[in-house]
Amino acid sequence: MGNALTQKILITLGFLFAYRVLAYIPTPGVDLGVIKAFFDSNSNNALGMANMFSGGAVQRLSIISLGIMPYITASIVMELLAATFPALGQMKKERDGMQKYMQIIRYFTIFITVVQAIGVSMGLQSMTGSAGQSAVMIDPMTFTILATFSMLTGTMLLMWIGEQITQKGIGNGISLIIFAGIVSGLPAAISNTIRAVNAGEMNFLLVIAILAVMLITVFAIIYVELGERRVPISYSRKTIMQNQTKRVMNYIPVKVNLSGVIPPIFASAVLMFPLTVLQASTNTWLTAIADALAPGGVVFNVVTFFLVVFFAFFYASIAFNAKDIADNLKRQGGFIPGVRPGEHTKDFLNEVASRLTASGAIYLAIISTVPFAIISGMGASFYFGGVSVLIIVQVALDTMRKIEAQRTMNQYDTLGNVGL
Repeated sequence: MGNALTQKILITLGFLFAYRVLAYIPTPGVDLGVIKAFFDSNSNNALGMANMFSGGAVQRLSIISLGIMPYITASIVMELLAATFPALGQMKKERDGMQKYMQIIRYFTIFITVVQAIGVSMGLQSMTGSAGQSAVMIDPMTFTILATFSMLTGTMLLMWIGEQITQKGIGNGISLIIFAGIVSGLPAAISNTIRAVNAGEMNFLLVIAILAVMLITVFAIIYVELGERRVPISYSRKTIMQNQTKRVMNYIPVKVNLSGVIPPIFASAVLMFPLTVLQASTNTWLTAIADALAPGGVVFNVVTFFLVVFFAFFYASIAFNAKDIADNLKRQGGFIPGVRPGEHTKDFLNEVASRLTASGAIYLAIISTVPFAIISGMGASFYFGGVSVLIIVQVALDTMRKIEAQRTMNQYDTLGNVGL
């Protein structure tokens, strides 16, 4: 059975390798030299953030330049609609309905991708290099059509790869794609920093300070992510041989961060969608809005803070269903000591979850804004945010848990086979 786990890991690595190959396939009709020069001078703003999430695909103007963000944006909208309209929420709970629900998300992903791809292609047509050469080497209309279809194909391939990893591999496919994209950019960021120190462009003490901020961020994330409130549960079980009632104690683990890595990813997706479209505009007002929303600015950090808090509460309310837990406990003869079964148990669990979510939401909002603001203020030449570290740590922890769970299942299956 160990072979099954190895097979899942190899499938996951194979699909991630395919994702990295796609990142090096350029969109037809662009001058990559002009594109690279432009992104080199915009590595620590909105474009740097988009480039980080795509694993460098934006800088190469790959067919997966838009990354998996259109799919995430579509998922956000559908989750909001499902929470607003009961019929759509009920569709999610049914097996056949879930297939229709996912199909709607895919169609909406196509729509968002097409809008963003057109915006990007129009923006590229006005981009010029240092010598005045255009970034687009073919007819503008032909390029818009080619770029739109190329980026749409790339995003749909990424969506398919994510679904295949989730179904046949280990871990959440979409999270692992974002994880792989961020990690793939670390070697380049490290080499650029070393080059800047050797060239005297960056002080060595500044590098030490940046590393200290990164380490503090990592330790804070690990500490909070492993934190949980254990709500004690008591089960009454009759033991016939002893003719007495034996009480079995257990607990419900309620994590401090119930919503996981979803809120920062959702917040980034919501901000990156208008930024991608606004970057293509030449209108003075729209350009001013894009500049105000640029990462590192006060407006960007404030908007990110409140978006993360909102999505943390929103997603926690979906992920943690106190009513279902209370009903299951009542059916199984379980109860929380000092709390009456049924409605009182549901209210108690909701109160516990609300308090933890409040702390978790503030923690996520701080992690998503403060590290980047500090490092940006230090003059780092690359994008680094708490969101990226949060994704790396959380996805790594989640994948390790799933590998451990798979190993445990394999051990039980092996013992069962030996017994037979």
